[in-house]
Amino acid sequence: MQALLNRIEAVSEFEVFGRVKSVKGLSVEIVGPIFTMGVGSRLEIARPHLSNVLCEIVGFTQDSAIALPFGDLVGVQQGAKAYVKSSNFLIYPTSAWLGRVVNALGEPLDGKGPLPQGDAAYAIRSAPPPAHTRSRVGEPIDLGVKTLNTFLTCCNGQRMGIFAGSGVGKSVLLSMLAKNTACNVSIIGLIGERGREVQEFIEDNLGEEGLARSIVVVATSDEAALMRRQAAYLTLTLSEYFRDREMNVLCMIDSITRFAMAQREIGLSGGEPPTTRGYTPSVFSELPKLLERAGPGDGKGAVTGLFTVLVEGDDQNEPIADAVRGILDGHIVMERSIAERGRFPAINVLRSVSRTMPQCVDPDYLPVVVRAKQLMSTYADMEELIRLGAYRRGSNPEVDKAINYHPQLEAFLSQLNDQRFTIQQSYAELAQLLNDEIETNGEFEPELVEPRE
Repeated sequence: MQALLNRIEAVSEFEVFGRVKSVKGLSVEIVGPIFTMGVGSRLEIARPHLSNVLCEIVGFTQDSAIALPFGDLVGVQQGAKAYVKSSNFLIYPTSAWLGRVVNALGEPLDGKGPLPQGDAAYAIRSAPPPAHTRSRVGEPIDLGVKTLNTFLTCCNGQRMGIFAGSGVGKSVLLSMLAKNTACNVSIIGLIGERGREVQEFIEDNLGEEGLARSIVVVATSDEAALMRRQAAYLTLTLSEYFRDREMNVLCMIDSITRFAMAQREIGLSGGEPPTTRGYTPSVFSELPKLLERAGPGDGKGAVTGLFTVLVEGDDQNEPIADAVRGILDGHIVMERSIAERGRFPAINVLRSVSRTMPQCVDPDYLPVVVRAKQLMSTYADMEELIRLGAYRRGSNPEVDKAINYHPQLEAFLSQLNDQRFTIQQSYAELAQLLNDEIETNGEFEPELVEPRE
């Protein structure tokens, strides 16, 4: 009842509308009382014999407003009425949304009936808590993937990026994290995904158990740019709702690059000048606004963010990857060369980093990970010579050790999709692998788990 009263109060006392002046490509020019509109305002354009099409104001010219649609413009006529709606899109989430699949407007896609409405209104676009009121990141969070648990340990409330080219396995890694991470709630945003992969992800990768504690927000690649952008905003809004209820939330978006591409389309349609690789200035201003919403709140709850970045042409320094890497608290680099030799997840440990790891790892374990990285780095430096047969054993004792340990370390970094390793199990296995190199105090007892049924 309270949710219904809130919606009734939001209804305007009178109706304001403009008229469609022209349609150019994806943009619509609206004339009329443009003084009642603002950037971000919502419009509904009437279409004869069809449902109204929802639009958003993205800019102004001298005498008209420029709007972009959330759907198809087929049937829009010159002079059609454009009804002015609220200036900020609100949703009323509740914990009953868990287990559901929704679109960027918060509408159900799973055929399970309408979504119940909560009491509190949440704006799709909101600012993160002030920096001086936010809590610090919490204890290490168990991600269930031993490579990440050992070499890239993450804390509760940390934000990490997964950087990879197409077809390297980032979506599979994301599905492993969705199933295995120790958290209360998972909010998963599939932005610009292939339509056929959505159901596969939900049924095969996430499963009934994973879906029961998750909300999946979907905007496929064929949807309008505004829908793809808003899906990312909605994913963070739902994460904030559960964070405000003092829960530990895992927020995952696949991918941030497609969010940036959607913003590029919107910016170009609004008249922004293109800059590096065609990206508009608003892309680089929207990225921190979105990503900073993840992290600890001003209470006990926290949003741990894992965001994939599709690097074009496997270039780790392309504009979006470079911008996102500077915003987040660490990056996981996946490489095609590792995937091609059959090791999954194809994570390059030496090029990846977790910025909170030095402060959150047990000091007794640090010598183990440092020594393992030294061995991997030594092998990487000499890899070409070793493969060509130009290196002779006995020339350098350190290189000899790196060669001896290389097969074991490669096996350690491999993991099947249906396996899960806790942080302690991951530490124990690596410590046992390097027991001749590192003197441990006996705390790390190996206890491996079998693949799930």
